[in-house]
Amino acid sequence: MTEEIRCIGCGAIIQTEDPEKIGYAPKSSLNNEQVICKRCFRLKHYNEIQDVALTDDDFLRILNQISSKQALIVYVVDIFDFDGSWLPGLPRFAGSNPVLLVGNKEDVLPKSLKRDKLTRWMRTRAKEQGLAATDVVLVSAEKGHGFDTLLEKIEELRNGQDVYVVGCTNVGKSTLINRIIKQASGENNVITTSQFPGTTLDKIEIPLADGNVLVDTPGIINHHQMAHFIDTTTLKAITPKKEVKPAVFQLNEEQTLFLGALARLDYVSGGRKSLVVYVSNNLPIHRTKLEKADDLYEKQAGFVLQPPTEDGMKTLPKLVPYSFTVKEKADIVFSGLGWITIPEGGAKITAWVPEGVSATIRTSLV
Repeated sequence: MTEEIRCIGCGAIIQTEDPEKIGYAPKSSLNNEQVICKRCFRLKHYNEIQDVALTDDDFLRILNQISSKQALIVYVVDIFDFDGSWLPGLPRFAGSNPVLLVGNKEDVLPKSLKRDKLTRWMRTRAKEQGLAATDVVLVSAEKGHGFDTLLEKIEELRNGQDVYVVGCTNVGKSTLINRIIKQASGENNVITTSQFPGTTLDKIEIPLADGNVLVDTPGIINHHQMAHFIDTTTLKAITPKKEVKPAVFQLNEEQTLFLGALARLDYVSGGRKSLVVYVSNNLPIHRTKLEKADDLYEKQAGFVLQPPTEDGMKTLPKLVPYSFTVKEKADIVFSGLGWITIPEGGAKITAWVPEGVSATIRTSLV
C-alpha cells in the first residue's frame, strides 16, 4: 500500500489523477521534500482561490474526533468579529478538555481600549455562550504581538498532551500556526494562509518536541458571516488591516447611516446622540434622512454606495431589517463588518444586513 502524502499547505491527501479534485499535484512534485497541492500553489503564488467540495459534515467529522481525545484546545476568534466568528457547538466538541481562548487581530482594535478590560469582556461573552474558558490571550498573528504569552500558556495548559487549534474560517488560524512554527523552528509560511474562507481542508499535524502534535483543523464555516455573501474585492475592503479609527456621527432622530451598500442603521428615535462607528477605515459611511434611505439605496447601491461595485451587487442578497430597543450603552453588531456603539439607552434602532447575515445587540465593547 502506497504511503499517504498530505499537502503541507492545507492538509489534503495528495492525489495525481484528477486536477479538479481536492489534493491534486503533478506526479513530478512527489519527489520534493515537502509536497504542496495545486490549489495551495496557486493561492500562495498568485492569490487565486479554487472552490472545493467540502461540506459542513466534513468539518463536523474532524471536530467530533476532538471530544474523544485528551488535549488542549486553542480556540481562535477574530476579536474584531467576535460574534461572527463564534462557534455555537464548541463546548460540545471540547468535552472536558481545557480551552485557551485566543483573540486574534487585536492590532486592529483602537489602542485606547484597555487590553485587560478586553480579556475580561471576552471571558464574559464566552460564558454567556456556554463556554468557561480556562484562560484568555490576545494576539496579532499578522504582527506577532502576544506570542510569547501564547506559547507559555499553551505549554502550561497542555500538560504534555496534543494541542488542537480550532476556529471559524477567516479568523487567522493558519497565520497564527505559521507564527508558532516560525518561533519554534525558524521556518516561514508552512501552512497556506489567505483571507478567503476555508483554506485549510483537513487537519494538519505539526510535531512537538515531546512527541505530541499541534493540530490545525479546518476553519468551520459560519454561514451568517458577511464573507460568504460578497466578492473578493469587497472582502478586502471590509477586512481591517490596521488600527480601526472610530468615526463619530451626531445623529438626529430619523437619520440613516449606510456602510457602503452592505448594511445600514436607521436611528429611529431617542433624541440627538453621538453614535460611534467601528468598521474598516476603507469602508465609506454615508449619512442621509430616513425618509430618503430606501430611494437612495435603490438608485445608488453599487455606485455612490460602495462597496460592492455594480457587479458585486448582483450576488448580494437583499437587505433585511432587525429592530432593537437600546436600554443602556450597547453595540449594534453587523456580523463580519463591525459595529456601531449607541452611547446610552432610550433609543430605537433598525439595523439592515444582507439576508442570511446576522445583526445583534451586545454589551458595549469599548
